[in-house]
Amino acid sequence: MRRNGVVVRVPGKVNLQLSVGPLDSDGYHEVTTVFQAISIYDDVTVKFAEPGSGITLDISGSTSHGVPLDETNLAYRAAQLMIDRHDLDSDISIHIKKEIPVAGGMAGGSADAAAVIVAFDALYELGMSRDGMEKIGAELGSDVPFAITGGIAIGRGHGDHLTPVLACGSYNWVLAMAPQGLSTQSVYNECDRLRTGLDIARPQVGDQILQALRAGDAELVGKSLSNDLQSAACSLRPALRLVLDVGIDYGALGAVVSGSGPTVAFLVADEERALDLTVALSASGVVAGVIRATGPTFGARVIETL
Repeated sequence: MRRNGVVVRVPGKVNLQLSVGPLDSDGYHEVTTVFQAISIYDDVTVKFAEPGSGITLDISGSTSHGVPLDETNLAYRAAQLMIDRHDLDSDISIHIKKEIPVAGGMAGGSADAAAVIVAFDALYELGMSRDGMEKIGAELGSDVPFAITGGIAIGRGHGDHLTPVLACGSYNWVLAMAPQGLSTQSVYNECDRLRTGLDIARPQVGDQILQALRAGDAELVGKSLSNDLQSAACSLRPALRLVLDVGIDYGALGAVVSGSGPTVAFLVADEERALDLTVALSASGVVAGVIRATGPTFGARVIETL
């Protein structure tokens, strides 16, 4: 009996380290990053639709405002790519229930694309390997493969060449949301501007962050958090510096702008301190919202068959 649809749950991410190399001749930057998937999820439902309807997309949820519903949406593009690559039925409906912040540096759009790839594999029983799905995902964006994999991984190249990280322990996060998103391209452009005239080395993974993860040492992980785009994000959005200061003042083990921002991720020692920091940030008036999460968590996976 053919399935009518599937629901895929997919996580957001934080970058524990994001090192950005110089601008290459192809217009891109080589990056080295350490991803961690965290427990903020989008649920993506993919179903067979009426003949002739094509790909339809609708979105709900607390962070759905402003998300495009046309072919510029990465989930839509993922569906079209899977249809073209595997010569599949093109009458598909996609519903995204969003909780991952939009344009927040947590790869929400990439996560939705990853979910669609996993959903198509399950719905059409394609039998794709995880590696095969990651390669498809890399054609859509550098963060898509990690959203498929989850856990903790090093990303190299444009961030899409993944190596799992040997790690133990669980980590408590408090995420401070900004009232408006930031364009990834604008943050990279500002990073290049701030670096004008500087000799930028090729990006490398820091030994300290890898040792901290192997040991499950949250305090050392907090001290090791780093992001080469943080100065650029703060330059474009100076209020982020105040947010970072508030979190550290209230006892966070470490703080970092996630990805291209403007979400600020605070690592805390335990759930009790996460609650304390959530209350403090909420009362500070410097953030639009606060979310608690833990990591690492799984990548995109089917949670329901319809």
